[in-house]
Amino acid sequence: MLGTSEIRGLLASSLVAVLLVGCGGGDSAENAPAATETAAAPAENPVDAATAGNIHGTIKFTGTAPKAVAIDMADEPTCQTATGGTAVIEDVVVGADGGLANVFVYVKSGIDPALKFPVGPGKEIDQQGCQYHPHVIGLQAGEQLTVKNGDPVLHNINATPTTNRGFNRSQPQAGMTFETQFASDEIMIPVRCDVHGWMSAYIGVTSHPYHSVTAADGTFSLDRLPPGTYTLEAWHEKYGTATQEVTVATGQTAEVTFEFDGKVAAEVPMGPVLLVDMHNGTLRRTTTLVQQ
Repeated sequence: MLGTSEIRGLLASSLVAVLLVGCGGGDSAENAPAATETAAAPAENPVDAATAGNIHGTIKFTGTAPKAVAIDMADEPTCQTATGGTAVIEDVVVGADGGLANVFVYVKSGIDPALKFPVGPGKEIDQQGCQYHPHVIGLQAGEQLTVKNGDPVLHNINATPTTNRGFNRSQPQAGMTFETQFASDEIMIPVRCDVHGWMSAYIGVTSHPYHSVTAADGTFSLDRLPPGTYTLEAWHEKYGTATQEVTVATGQTAEVTFEFDGKVAAEVPMGPVLLVDMHNGTLRRTTTLVQQ
């Protein structure tokens, strides 16, 4: 005669078997994937590298650079400690040689619409020390964006595009992530944290891979473009936009320089600007630029 424990074991085994059959567990001959099914091959870059050219350049700030504004993180001591109390607002970051960082540069027009580019490998925005890293980021339409909370504090990420679908997501714990993407071009998408009013970032979305964000020294590069003439636009969150026409020749690298000046930008609006109140997180679009 079977003992109680043996009977329970047999019943449990029988129940698992029934559940597997009822829920489609296991691969029957009908449910098993066809041997001929394969994953779709990724799209290839349609531009011949042998005939392509490049655009390299620098964004310069002329005149006296504004002083960095310190961020008061007293309400979030964890981040205050993590940054050593040295965090500053990143709306204007000028390097030692006058290079302007965090400028989004992209090909605004001139790309053949018949060219279909593979979607990029994905980008990440991390929240560390109650600041977004990077502050400005570029994506292709349809490219995956991963948003990560690297802080042991609550963040609420609020993206407010005008043409794409936005998101407003909370991440209460360190290490949490979520993935999203934007379906169409948009320059630019503001991002803020509803918990920490000083946190802001910007996302530029294009239908092609020809976009870049200037480094700390103001440099950028756009590589493997088909020969042709393009309109290049440089966008800055405070100083607006500036454009140039650039001709790319086979096997050549066109060198470009943009200059932004606080006084000139304020006198001659260069495009719509997103102004963010660093204390309450509100924002507005305007063509009247703020004086330094």
